Amino acid sequence: SLISPEATVFEGRASQVIVPAWDGQMGVLPDHAPIIALLGSGELRIDAEGGRQQFDVSGGFMQVVDNRVTILSESAQRSTGRRRVATHDDESHGNPLA
Repeated sequence: SLISPEATVFEGRASQVIVPAWDGQMGVLPDHAPIIALLGSGELRIDAEGGRQQFDVSGGFMQVVDNRVTILSESAQRSTGRRRVATHDDESHGNPLA
């Protein structure tokens, strides 16, 4: 599940999920160990039954437990294909505690 404050953005089965964790990309495959991860900003990719789906997300958390991935994101929308690249001038420099 991919959930934002506005709506459930995605709900379904997936063979792989790749999330932009705050310290880099993280992949989740079936039978992944339980984990909670802090999300950064970037592209979230879900290899779903109907094909790959891509979303732009910013902030939040991911939980993996019992072959279920739940992502709570501060902002999530279908990807437009254009990606924002972080620069050195960004205030937080990717630090979620800044």
